Amino acid sequence: MKKVMSNFLKGLTIGAAAIAPGVSGGALAVILGIYEKITYAIGNIFKNFKKNLIYLAPYGFGALCGVLIFSNIFKYLFKHYNVEVRYLFIGLMLGTFPSLFKRANKKGFRKSYIALFILTFSITFLFAFMENRLINIIPDGQPSILELIICGLVVGFGTIIPGVSSSVILIYLGYYEIVLEALASLNIPMLIPIGLGFIICFLLLSKLISMLFERVYGLTYYGILGFVLGSIVPIFPGFQFSLRYIVGLIIMIISIGSSYYLCKFERE
Repeated sequence: MKKVMSNFLKGLTIGAAAIAPGVSGGALAVILGIYEKITYAIGNIFKNFKKNLIYLAPYGFGALCGVLIFSNIFKYLFKHYNVEVRYLFIGLMLGTFPSLFKRANKKGFRKSYIALFILTFSITFLFAFMENRLINIIPDGQPSILELIICGLVVGFGTIIPGVSSSVILIYLGYYEIVLEALASLNIPMLIPIGLGFIICFLLLSKLISMLFERVYGLTYYGILGFVLGSIVPIFPGFQFSLRYIVGLIIMIISIGSSYYLCKFERE
């Protein structure tokens, strides 16, 4: 029961991250140490359907609750405490990197891994550039079913690919407010096609990533770490000599120490 609750809370965190602007649900899954196992279970779900379903259920239910609960909370936090929340996320991510690199090297290290790490890290700068040039244009009228399915594909892509924020892409396309409002108000007719697109994308990408982990573990992990480290770039709010930013910096330092300690405790 304790393990189920722990997995539920991790799923809750991933669900919350999936709808937070600039934050990647996939990156949080890597940081929590469950990314590889989840992608394998989803990618091979029909090999041992009952076992995989039981394993994934707490994560899935937690992620769903995270999306539904935090859709309204994040609208408030990012409006009133944007700087503090961003520093908190950055600190939680930075504190886990010693553990993540140790996990990436568990099957050995090759210099070629660095090239892919730099490439995937650089890709996230493109998304940071996109975020800085966002034109948040809300489409006229109600979106079509096809448009909603595409939104679901985007959410699935951002959830399974670490460092890629689906929220940033949706904002860039002008659909973020629409999707967030549909989640906050539980608009079922809109959520069904969004969910369909999400499931299609999630299943296909999970299978691909699971195969990569099996065949080129180190290379795959370093590529993912490049995405994760680069995902800090669009989150970083900058710094000013003001009380708000100093408090944010203190929050970041505390969260770095906390996440590092939790990772060390988990290894032990």
